[in-house]
Amino acid sequence: MSYCPRVTELTLDHIGSLIRDARKHRGLTQTQLATRLGTSQSAVHRIEAGNQNLSLDMVTRIAEALDSPIISVGGNGPTHLRVQGGNQLHGSIQVRSSKNAAVAVLCASLLNRGRTVIKGIARIEEVNRIVEVLTSIGVRAIWSADKSDLTIIRPDELDLDAMDVEAARRTRSIIMFFGPLMHVYDKFQLPYAGGCDLGARTIEPHLQVLRHFGLEVTATNGYYQSVVDASVEPKRPITLTERSDTGTENALLAAAMNPGVTVLRNASPNYMVQDLCFFLTKLGVQIDGIGTTTLTIRGRSEISTDVEYYPSEDPIEAMSLITAGIVTNSELTISRAPIEFLEIELSILAEMGLDFSLSEEYSATNGHTRLVDITVRPSRLRAPIDKIHPMPFPGLNMDNLPFFAVIAAAAEGSTLIHDWVYENRAIHLLELNKLGADIQLLDPHRLRVNGPTRWRGYEIVCPQALRPSVCILLGMLAARGESVLRDVYMINRGYEDLPNRLNAIGANIEVFRD
Repeated sequence: MSYCPRVTELTLDHIGSLIRDARKHRGLTQTQLATRLGTSQSAVHRIEAGNQNLSLDMVTRIAEALDSPIISVGGNGPTHLRVQGGNQLHGSIQVRSSKNAAVAVLCASLLNRGRTVIKGIARIEEVNRIVEVLTSIGVRAIWSADKSDLTIIRPDELDLDAMDVEAARRTRSIIMFFGPLMHVYDKFQLPYAGGCDLGARTIEPHLQVLRHFGLEVTATNGYYQSVVDASVEPKRPITLTERSDTGTENALLAAAMNPGVTVLRNASPNYMVQDLCFFLTKLGVQIDGIGTTTLTIRGRSEISTDVEYYPSEDPIEAMSLITAGIVTNSELTISRAPIEFLEIELSILAEMGLDFSLSEEYSATNGHTRLVDITVRPSRLRAPIDKIHPMPFPGLNMDNLPFFAVIAAAAEGSTLIHDWVYENRAIHLLELNKLGADIQLLDPHRLRVNGPTRWRGYEIVCPQALRPSVCILLGMLAARGESVLRDVYMINRGYEDLPNRLNAIGANIEVFRD
């Protein structure tokens, strides 16, 4: 979270409020901050009240104590990447924990009156936005000293009127607050969901399933106005009209505190849903059928458990790294890859001629997810005979589909990619043409990719979509010469420290600001 406006905008009152917000975000009391600074609690109180003159040295000390920049002398504009491409990658890179599992568990922590510790959580902007929303409504969020673990402690009463609306609007994950909040409030409102620009994305699958638990939602004036009838409980199995990942998660969050038995049919068995199920079982919720399309949930009327949970590794990041190895014609090992959620992708790559090998399987730290190490080698790829298209798990993951546009651009022949899920995502991938690709838009859902590509450097602004933005970065890794990718907030939403991690295996990426 950043509290870092230009110094020319600041007054003592403003600086004090920034320090107070940063302190609360770190889960510190005034006394604890005073101890870090070697001063008194009353001095911290005066600073936060705007009644204390501050030297630049003191501001710097406070910033270091809070691990927050507080203020910046000069601009604080967007972050860009300068890529010197054409380098082969080498060695091994480890897959980090899942973005989508992390946000699901964060939302589920609202169910728990006990202490929730999320271990090895990804430090990404999507997580930061959810944490900002949680802390704004009174939840304590405490990072460990090495920033790898996050402790969540919810208060007895949440302050929904104080919700950080700006942070909430920057993430689509805010819609997963429906399930937890409907157990606490008869009426509440949530800001419209944001996130990536992928075209029209209705929340109707969420509302369809949550009506079975008594939730009715009306969209007005930029908010979802929610009314709950606590007397309504599912009387028969619920069939989801769409096998939505987040829709299934919302249904699980609603069912977790329904003391009866809830049966969900046509449920998503995807990786983030499984992670949420494993977390809920640690809270004492009984769930049968994890990993299948039928889930039977025996909820609890109260949940108050001190729990630790490790989200599993991210199959979408794993696919990103596999693609990096392919397009740079490198021998690269991607370790800790969740193989169950990559098997279709690897089968398609094998058909295209990719030379790769897998290690023996081993267990993730959550005790459930199956991991392998994947080594890819330089290969002469050919276009697949059939079109490439996503399907609900266990099909090709819809978030992995964009990477096949980059891979197809490196293969010989013509590949048809059909993105039937989103209207805008295929259009974003046309930016790869600026790097030398030959991609034709047949309609909003279909691309024709002709390869192989002689990648060349170019300057591009990140589109407002996470996976296409990463695809452009991967194309730049393959492009000879210099490329610039501007305003990479979208990449930071889903990837932790990706430029430096790629540099560690042979890339040449400079992070800079204007």
